[in-house]
Amino acid sequence: MRKLNTVISLMLAGMSAPLLAGHAEEHWPEPVKPYRTGQVLFDRLEVARTDNDDDLIVWDMLAWYGGDRNRVYFKSEGENQRDDGEPSELESAEVLASRLIAPFWELQGGLGTRGSMASGADRENYLVFSLFGLAPYRFEMDNSITINEEGDITANLEAEYDLRLSQVSYLQPRLEVSAALTDADAYDRPSGFNDLRVGLRYRHELSREFAPYLGVYWSRALGNKADRIRAQGGDESTLGVVVGVRMWF
Repeated sequence: MRKLNTVISLMLAGMSAPLLAGHAEEHWPEPVKPYRTGQVLFDRLEVARTDNDDDLIVWDMLAWYGGDRNRVYFKSEGENQRDDGEPSELESAEVLASRLIAPFWELQGGLGTRGSMASGADRENYLVFSLFGLAPYRFEMDNSITINEEGDITANLEAEYDLRLSQVSYLQPRLEVSAALTDADAYDRPSGFNDLRVGLRYRHELSREFAPYLGVYWSRALGNKADRIRAQGGDESTLGVVVGVRMWF
């Protein structure tokens, strides 16, 4: 008898579910309504001191606006060496359209420029295509290919990983690799692997939006680029310490 009552109760519950669901009013909003939003993130805003006694101001930022699938991005990286009498060097400034192609992955394409920020400087303009997102185990990736006006092709890989130490502190290893598929003598960029940079930062969040950090990095020129630097009497590797802040709004 108890089993029969249980079966009857389950049947009644199943029959009543569609009736209860039908009571939603027509003018009620959708459970999740599509909307657009945006963010400005300074992943690196830092002062660096190298083993050559150079002082550098470095920035690495991105801003985006859009929805879940389609967005517009602006990315910029660069540095200024203090007291060298030269203007800031723009490593990249890019405007990109982005489309979500898989969970956590966006395909991006757009235009960019790089070079000296001096007024009237002849900068290098290029097309850029990027694969941007999270690899398995939450590695943040930004992989890009650029093609400039002369047809010179470069490839860049950036990867970061946040190792959580506590609710508000992180240890972040970082890797950057750049390569050129063609010789670009006008920009002192030989073919092959050109640069490798690895870094480690300790970050502490005073709030989710504001997190000071300390860190170290090591960079080295590779291949033909390293040979050119040695031939000119330069140092192909650099070790530095950094103090900075990661912030977003």
